[in-house]
Amino acid sequence: MQRTVFFISDSTGITAETIGNSILAQFEGTAFDKHRLPFVDDAKKAEAAALRIKTRYAQTGQRPIVVNTMADRTLCDIVATSGALMLDVFAPFIGPLEVELGAKRSGAVNRSHGLVDFDKYEARINATNYALTHDDGIDVDYAQADLILVGVSRSGKTPTCLYMALHYGVSAANYPLTDDDLDKLELPVRLRPYKDRLFGLTIDPQRLAQIREQRRANSRYATIEQCRWELAQAEKLMRREAIPSLNTTHVSIEEIASKIFERFGIERTMF
Repeated sequence: MQRTVFFISDSTGITAETIGNSILAQFEGTAFDKHRLPFVDDAKKAEAAALRIKTRYAQTGQRPIVVNTMADRTLCDIVATSGALMLDVFAPFIGPLEVELGAKRSGAVNRSHGLVDFDKYEARINATNYALTHDDGIDVDYAQADLILVGVSRSGKTPTCLYMALHYGVSAANYPLTDDDLDKLELPVRLRPYKDRLFGLTIDPQRLAQIREQRRANSRYATIEQCRWELAQAEKLMRREAIPSLNTTHVSIEEIASKIFERFGIERTMF
């Protein structure tokens, strides 16, 4: 069985989609055809969204589901004319907060991900630039790093660094352990002054071989033997140097970041 889901927002739609996907993941027996409709911030756009949802309803004969984070009740009511099941993400919280704060909701649109804190935004941009310039040992100015990820090539270091930078403003560098490093089983000289900032990422050999095969097919770099050797040596090095580590094979980037933050006592809020 397949159901159509629309994530609708007066801003980027990130919140609606994130929360919506978390809820939908609880229903494993149902396939969902998902659509994101961002920046529905006036009546004309709300009417267009309602028409699109109605059309889909007529085509499938199945009532669409709308996960909604629009702040303006008028816009919500327009979309509701589509006949869809409306799931208002804000609804359970607004009433109790109004009572607690003694104030009414503003109904202002484009607030969830708007550029309202320039300092935090600049911090995220600076952290992202730092992650890019310190990717795979390209730059070795680690003094400004909040943390440094180490591991063999393609173990998830770069996407994790960028995620932490983009969402939390954390300045994260990464260093790929080379064959030379792994042969010596010694911490590279450039990393020694920053040992307390190191965190290791590892991965199952079979998964690493698959990833590397996509990047560099039919190469020694992608063979299962090379992957097994590199990972075994890297894990020995991490144990010897008492570097905390995490196997990323079945762990999402979001979970990896959370575990790293917990290890280093980093408390940052998203956005």
